[in-house]
Formats: sequence, C-alpha cells, structure tokens
Amino acid sequence: MTQAPPPADMKLQRSSRDAATVPAQLADWLATLLPAGADPHVVLHSGIDANGMSSETMILDASWTEEGELRRGEYVARVAPAAADFPVFPSYALQEQHDAMRLVGELTDVPVPQVRWMEPTGTVLGTPFFLMDRVDGVIPQDVLPYNFGDNWLHDADPTDQRRLQDRTVEVIAALHAIPDASSRFAFLDPHQAGETPLARNLARTRAWYDFAVTDIGRSPLAERGLAWLEEHLADAETGETVLCWGDSRVGNVIYRDFTPVAVLDWEMAAIGPRELDLSWIVFAHRVFESITGMLELPGMPHFLREEDIVATYEQASGTTVGDLTWYHVYNAVQWCIVFMRTGARSIHFGEIERPDDIETLMHHKPLMESILDGAGA
Repeated sequence: MTQAPPPADMKLQRSSRDAATVPAQLADWLATLLPAGADPHVVLHSGIDANGMSSETMILDASWTEEGELRRGEYVARVAPAAADFPVFPSYALQEQHDAMRLVGELTDVPVPQVRWMEPTGTVLGTPFFLMDRVDGVIPQDVLPYNFGDNWLHDADPTDQRRLQDRTVEVIAALHAIPDASSRFAFLDPHQAGETPLARNLARTRAWYDFAVTDIGRSPLAERGLAWLEEHLADAETGETVLCWGDSRVGNVIYRDFTPVAVLDWEMAAIGPRELDLSWIVFAHRVFESITGMLELPGMPHFLREEDIVATYEQASGTTVGDLTWYHVYNAVQWCIVFMRTGARSIHFGEIERPDDIETLMHHKPLMESILDGAGA
C-alpha cells in the first residue's frame, strides 16, 4: 500500500525576523536591566521549529559579570509575531502570559518555567517578548505530528504513553483547583461582551474568526459551527469558573521520564469552564488522528481517548465532567481558524498556492462535520 505524503502546509514558516541582529539587540537590552558594568553577551541558538504555530520561540544563552563574578543563564524568549508575518491571533498579550505563568508558579506545584524579564514595548525586537528559564527535556512533536510515527512518544511502551497521558491530565486538574480563579486571573477574562466567561470566550472566538476571514475568505463550516454554538450556549454553562490553560496539548509540555517538567504556551489562557481544557486535549489528538487516517497511517487510536481523559481527570479532581459535545464543536471552530491563519501565512510566504476552496486547508474537516452531524447542527 502506497502512503500519501504529508500535507504540504504541515511545515510552516513563522517569521521573517533577521536572527543575525537579535543577539546584539538582546545584549543591549539586558545591559539596561543588569547592574552597571555587567557587559552581557548573548548567544542565540536555533528556534523551536517542530512545534507551535503562533508565537516565535528563541533559545539563547546569556552571560554577564555581576559582583566580580561571571554569571550565566539559559533562557527561552517568547516573542510576539510581527503583524506583517500573518500572526495566528489578532493580538498577543505577552504581559498576561507572563503574569499567568508567574502566578501558577507561585500558587501551585504545576511545573512552569520561571519567568524572568519582560519587554512590553516592542522597541527592542520590534514586538514585545519575555525571557523564561530553559527547561531540559523532550516535547511530543507537532510537525510532523507525534502520531505519524518514528519518534520517542509514538515508539514508547504503551505503559509509558499512559503514564505521560495521566500525569498531563493531573496537571490540568491541578490548574483547575486554584481557588478564586475568577478574581486571581481576572486579567484573563476575555474583554468581549457576554454575561458569563464562557459567553465572552465564544464572543472572542467569533471576533477571531472575523479577523481571519479578512485575508483568506469565509468558511461555511466554521460559520455553521459558530451558529450552533451560539444557539446551544446555555446548555454548556456549568456555573463553575476555573483557570484554563487554553492550549492544553501534550505538544505544549516538556517531559522527562514521561512526566511533565514544564507546561508551556499560555497564549490561549482564559477563565472559563474546566471542559474547555479537557475537550482541547482530546480534540487536538483527534485532529492529528484524522490526518493519519487520511494518509493511511496507523496513528495512535489508543492514546488520549476521551473516556480515559475524563476518568483520570474526575479521579484527580474529585469533580464530575459535563458533556463535552459543545466544547468539541467550539474547539473544532478554533481549529478552523488556526488552519485559516496558518494557511494564509503559508500563502504569504509562498509555501502553498491559494486554494479555490479554503476549507481544503482544514485537515479536520471530516471530523468536524461528523461531530456537527451528530449534534444535529
């Protein structure tokens, strides 16, 4: 049996930034933050190309002199993309990401990298960024997705895969257990109109879709999903608001010995129902599984199954999870928008031709249609 090649747009250019200028720019900036005479030096390593479709990530080392001694640090810079590079999101609240990670580190045992300096103005690199400590470990790859095979997670023993799955769900439960999330993380409440956090999250997604169509055109599938979500919003309200990580995927975690040691990528963080995160971790894997099915690859059908995720979460949290159908549709719409924006970016950088039908960019289209059909949409 001949296998189809991977989709051409699975490998994405993210930035037109000139990396050669970055070390000197960062060193000059650090000199304004460190003690006089620190004379910082920065070495920029390669960025993370295998994961992520949104912010830029730069890996760097810094050295400087302080109190007569040589100091060194290993850091990761989280950098907002430039508007000219077709960012996935309309805006990037780097300060909110920084503050969310800092608070999680202070309030829980959830492993988050320690955040360091924040540059909010964009005057140094052209867009805001912050530095956080670098954490050693391995990350399940997104490009090509881990379930395609020939990588450490796909080839691991099923017992180790299950340990990674369960420990990740336990991290999500720990995040949701932070008390008074509505007040402590009020800065993550979407700024759109709506009577509840969930309504405001939905309004933010609608605004995100309206932003996406300006460069690539409308999607009847996404609009079908949005209409169903708005009609059935009341059915999904749980009345309980927690801190939601947002982009709760295994591809956003650094692992050692199949155990999380760093929870990354907080740009979709919000407050809302716990089901937002639980659906996302399940649905993201189902998206990857839909691609392996299209390519006639075995995939990982035993991994991140909804029934297993819910059972582990309920045991870890002591709470009961509501029906996830509304949240699966919600996350399917968000994946539509992600594919619209990354598709527009690939067209911009000349990686693909503009398709006649933009929904051919949506690798999860059959999956989304089956969920909508099952929901009666």
